[in-house]
Amino acid sequence: MLLPAAVAILLLGAPQGAVAGVTAFKQAVAEGAAQDEDLAAHYRAGGYAALWTGTGEADRARRQALLQAIDAAGAHGLPASRYDADGLMRMMRDARTPRDLGAVEVAMSRVFLRLAQDMQTGMLTPAQIDSGMVRSVPVRSAEDLLSSFAAANPQGFFRGLAPKSGEYARLMREKNRLEAMLETGGWGPAVPAASLAPGQTGPAVVALRNRLMRMGYLERTASASYDIAMQQAVQLFQQAHGLVPDGTAGGATMAAINTPIARRLPMILVAMERERWLSGPRGARHVLVNLTDFSARIMDDDSLTFETRAVIGKNIRTHQSPEFSDEMEYLEINPVWNVPRSITVSEYLPQMQRNRGAAGHLRLYNSRGQQVNRANVNFNAYSARTFPFDLKQPPSPRNALGLVKFMFPNKYNIYLHDTPSKSLFDRNVRAFSHGCIRLQKPFDFAYEILSPQAADPKAYFHRILDTGQQTRVTLEQKVPVHIIYRTATVPAKGPVQYREDVYGRDAKVWEALQKAGVSLPAQQG
Repeated sequence: MLLPAAVAILLLGAPQGAVAGVTAFKQAVAEGAAQDEDLAAHYRAGGYAALWTGTGEADRARRQALLQAIDAAGAHGLPASRYDADGLMRMMRDARTPRDLGAVEVAMSRVFLRLAQDMQTGMLTPAQIDSGMVRSVPVRSAEDLLSSFAAANPQGFFRGLAPKSGEYARLMREKNRLEAMLETGGWGPAVPAASLAPGQTGPAVVALRNRLMRMGYLERTASASYDIAMQQAVQLFQQAHGLVPDGTAGGATMAAINTPIARRLPMILVAMERERWLSGPRGARHVLVNLTDFSARIMDDDSLTFETRAVIGKNIRTHQSPEFSDEMEYLEINPVWNVPRSITVSEYLPQMQRNRGAAGHLRLYNSRGQQVNRANVNFNAYSARTFPFDLKQPPSPRNALGLVKFMFPNKYNIYLHDTPSKSLFDRNVRAFSHGCIRLQKPFDFAYEILSPQAADPKAYFHRILDTGQQTRVTLEQKVPVHIIYRTATVPAKGPVQYREDVYGRDAKVWEALQKAGVSLPAQQG
């Protein structure tokens, strides 16, 4: 994009009025950037030199790259209207003086910063949307982005902003696929039945057949009966949606089958925004806990090494598991459960006030760490605020933490651990804890975590376990832990995975994205 010749001459120093022109440009830049200290510092450090509005080839390439990036924003689920390319072009066309040009300069930098940060670390601030989304997003400073851009190939810089994860690329492809289908009628008519079962025939079965084919779960067929092929297709669908894979299209399955693309596409767009919040390196080996999937995985170089079912926090505001990242530092084998203060005074104190022998599996300790005999305590003399004792449960198979816990010390007091309540893992929806993550296969999880530092991790683990003594095992290499919340994921192989919005957080994210300008394409049919 070319700038008006008269303005360019003034800026670049034609003999007449050159000094005045440059001074006016710099003053306009300084005034325009003054409200943003980072932006002002960048221009101040560079002597208010132009990054965008010069007539050189480098400036022209930067302008072109910015406008092209705005045009491509929609591919990332970002609204192009948020960056107002038309407004920028209008400002450039209307610029007549060095002061006008200074205003254009600052406007382009502001749009660049918004777009660059949106592409790299997302449009939204998680904690402002939901108090359980405590993830720290590594937003780059204005100075870092501007100086890096100034020294880079402009188009290459924009290509390098989006997350490099395979998941992000797959989400983009799925977004494009769903948008194309949405514009041509989606998955077709809904199935007019509350439920269907193998062996049935009729128009509703035909509608189910057609919808499963359109979704990609069933090969093309003319069969009008709920046959074995359809049963297998329903099972595949159920597996991809976190449902019991019995092959029968019951109420929950039929509701999921009849969910339109217009409700699935927002889940993909939300997942893309969430992926941008986690755009930095995850660690060659890392633990990935997806709360909506009730699972914990050990990943190596983006490949699944180990997976186990998990129980997450109850869907109560005080018990919901938070989303954040940290580093696992050690294992505690035969752990002592230090009952959190909130649980002590809200759950156990009332029990002991009614019956001092209640919760007999827990021991009472004073502020000096000395065990106290319950017989000597009048529990009714204390309130939740004044109760001066701690409760602890010694190591045992019945310990609330089970026989091992995996520690990544954090201010939320969240960790992974074993549990004696094994039956909960048989549930399809597993939100039962006070916030920590319980693992169905904690021993196998421990063997894998210890494998880099123990020749025989299983024998090593059980040698410590058999002592019955609380023992800390420090990890020689810390393991990043990422607790995420994804209702839509796209595996490298197999169908897209959809899960329920168990805490209602994605609904809030989608609402915020819409307020920021994100919308769905127009539907046809």
